[in-house]
This record gives sequence, C-alpha cells and structure tokens, in this order.
Amino acid sequence: MDSIEKISTAITMIEEARGVPLSASCVVHRGEILEILEGARDYLPADLFEAEKLLAARDQIIEEGRVSAETMVATAREDVSRMVEQTAIVQSARDEAQRILDEARDLAAAEREEVEAYIDGRLATLEVILNKTMEAVARGRERLEGADDKDVLAQLADDK
Repeated sequence: MDSIEKISTAITMIEEARGVPLSASCVVHRGEILEILEGARDYLPADLFEAEKLLAARDQIIEEGRVSAETMVATAREDVSRMVEQTAIVQSARDEAQRILDEARDLAAAEREEVEAYIDGRLATLEVILNKTMEAVARGRERLEGADDKDVLAQLADDK
C-alpha cells in the first residue's frame, strides 16, 4: 500500500470513528492510526521520488514533442519555399519558352514574306519572258500567213 492509500485509509477510519456526544471530536484507536500515518510517512519519500521521475519524464516527452514539432514546421517551411521556388522557375521557363516561340513565329513570318517576294519577282520575270515569247510566236504566225508570196522557199520552188 502506497502513501496515498494509507492516508485514504486513515481518513476513512476517522470518518467511520465513533463520535463524542455533543462534540465534533471522535474516538479512534491511537495505535492503528499512528501505524497507518507512519506507513504513509515511510512511503511518502519514495512516492514523491516516483512522482518527480514521472514529472521529469513528462517534461522530457513534452520537450521532445516541441522539438519534433519545430523540426516538422521548419521542414514544412523549407518544402513550401522549395515548391514556391520551383513554381517560379517553372513559370520563368514557360515565359521564356513562349518568348522563343513568339520570336520563331515572327522570324518565320518575315522569311515567308521574303520568299514570297522573291517568288513573285521570279514569276514576274517569267511572265515578261513568256509575253515576249508569245509576241514572237504571234509575229511568226503572222509572217507565215502573209508570207506565201514572199516566202523565199516558195520562190525557189517556183524558179525551178
């Protein structure tokens, strides 16, 4: 029986003791109550020592929990910081990629205009050549139509 149980037993004995008439006093057996109280006194240092050990263990557990919580919070903050940084890096990369695509589209459009201008110039030159050729063909056909009399070959054939 530990000190608390002995004190509880002493309290019970006093509560159940026979009362003295017309008084708040009671009659208890001195030897029994002294034996219980002395036992409580004997257990009290051991119980207090155990209580102090329990309190120290509790304080240590609380401190370990606090340190663990601080570590977890610090780790979480680092993770959040890293995620935000990665998000910023990803956004920067996306912006750079979009800028490169826009430049490539602009360059492609400029080169397309340049190529189309070159092709248009070549086609215009070809058109001029074809028009001159068509005119030469038309003149040649006209000569053929009106050259029957003046045709050198026809005259030679007549001379023979």
